[in-house]
Amino acid sequence: MKDFYKKNKRMLLTLTLVSFVVFLSACGASTEPIGPDSSGFWDGVIIYNLSQFILWLSDLFGGSYGLAVIVFTALGQIILLPLTNYQQKSMEKTQEIQPQLEELREKYSSKDEETQAKLQEETKKLQDEAGVNPLMGCLPMLIQMPIFISLYQTVVRTPVLATGHFLWLELGKADPYYILPVLAAIFTLANSLLMSYGNPATKTNAMSFIMPAMIFFITFRVSSSLSLYFATSNATRAIITLIFNNPFVKRRKLKEKEEMEKEAERRRKRAINKARKTGRSVRK
Repeated sequence: MKDFYKKNKRMLLTLTLVSFVVFLSACGASTEPIGPDSSGFWDGVIIYNLSQFILWLSDLFGGSYGLAVIVFTALGQIILLPLTNYQQKSMEKTQEIQPQLEELREKYSSKDEETQAKLQEETKKLQDEAGVNPLMGCLPMLIQMPIFISLYQTVVRTPVLATGHFLWLELGKADPYYILPVLAAIFTLANSLLMSYGNPATKTNAMSFIMPAMIFFITFRVSSSLSLYFATSNATRAIITLIFNNPFVKRRKLKEKEEMEKEAERRRKRAINKARKTGRSVRK
């Protein structure tokens, strides 16, 4: 159990944060309608101005509140693109040094305090040399927390948004057919699989499927605006990954590199065998 936690602590922390924050946003939010007379920084500045921004976006799209939420979410993901890209690079570097980390764990396998302190010191040194930041895995989620909390409260506390319709949805109520929660889970899984495919060193494990399941169970009971947020944000992230960090292209280039290395090794062996037959000195 301890090994499982160590290997998946970033994903477990992310799941805990998502569950906790969505629980608070759904259960602990004020239900008082928001308006120009709302006071306080959260209600009067954040929630009210966000509601006005979403209403303004809806006017741009023919009065569609659902499209406004989609555009707002997609814009947020685009703004976070540099941070998301940095996070992905950091995760790839983490996978690259994974064999060295395993060697360190074997070398300092003793559970005494001094050995564990040395393990932490050597691990930190290795991560610094590789340019790995262990906190980057959760940073985008931490930044998005206030976004989806404020979006949820904006919709449920703005009467025209809470009762607004988009396709089969009433934005202030849960999706009656669970279509959006399913889509949110599928796009979450797609992101995980895309990242794994682009980096063969990353193994697809149970956590890759637990996260989508958690997203489904979180969103199927909350307002469809939040389900729409999760579905759009994960779909946008998948599209961004395919455009800027295409895992299929990376996989192809990696295979081409491996083939070139194998061909170079075959040529080297042929040269060695030829040199041996002719009696020349052989350099390995």
